[in-house]
Amino acid sequence: MYERPSFNENNEKILCLRNGKNADMLMDIRVKILKAGEKLTLCDKEQETAVLLMQGEVEFVFDGKTETASRRSPFLDKATAIHFSKGLTVEIKAASDSRLVIEQTDNENDFGYHYYTPDMLMIQHFGADQWDGTADRQVLTVFDYESAPYSNLVLGEVFHKPGCWTSYPPHYHPQPEVYYYEFEKPQGFGVGFNGDDCYKVEDGGCLCITPMHTHQQAAAPGYKMCYVWMIRHLENDPWRKTRIDAPEHKWLLDL
Repeated sequence: MYERPSFNENNEKILCLRNGKNADMLMDIRVKILKAGEKLTLCDKEQETAVLLMQGEVEFVFDGKTETASRRSPFLDKATAIHFSKGLTVEIKAASDSRLVIEQTDNENDFGYHYYTPDMLMIQHFGADQWDGTADRQVLTVFDYESAPYSNLVLGEVFHKPGCWTSYPPHYHPQPEVYYYEFEKPQGFGVGFNGDDCYKVEDGGCLCITPMHTHQQAAAPGYKMCYVWMIRHLENDPWRKTRIDAPEHKWLLDL
């Protein structure tokens, strides 16, 4: 399912709720705008929380210290993020108008705070030498099962060249996944697939990907696209970078 939700009166865009909207994604996900001078306090008794800075300048106050982070846009600067377990508190103070993605799910593990700065995060380049470069893309993983086995979440970003494809060849996995899209230009657009259903995706849109459905993406020529990708591990079946390629398209891997 795809939608382009609006911000509510609290300057929040609700993408998923474990006990409500898109509950089958098993995550609470929202996009939050903080105006300059505003503060946000996050603390959940049951859920782990990950916060990704998309744009702006903020202070993260946690564990007796303050860290300053800034990002002009996903297309100009690498990400800053904080990830913390249930029962812990993080205060976020906005020095300028700022935009955050907040991802949460239930987790009994106590793993403290993990703060990710741009110099800690590696961007991987894929597809440049395949299929005439039509699936050329860059992937930034904030954390996954390999780096954070204590978590029930995965968080990352994909940077999508205009006119190219990502999540390609078409593949699927049993864990639910959510994409949140932003474009370098607000009129930008692309196409997102959930199985045989395809949608026009736009700036600020969200695609909830059903388990075991292929989910390849395309961006329109001229428009750079970024999407935040968020996965919920399943009990006794975490996502381990597992890709089940659609059998009719496996031949592409031999090119």
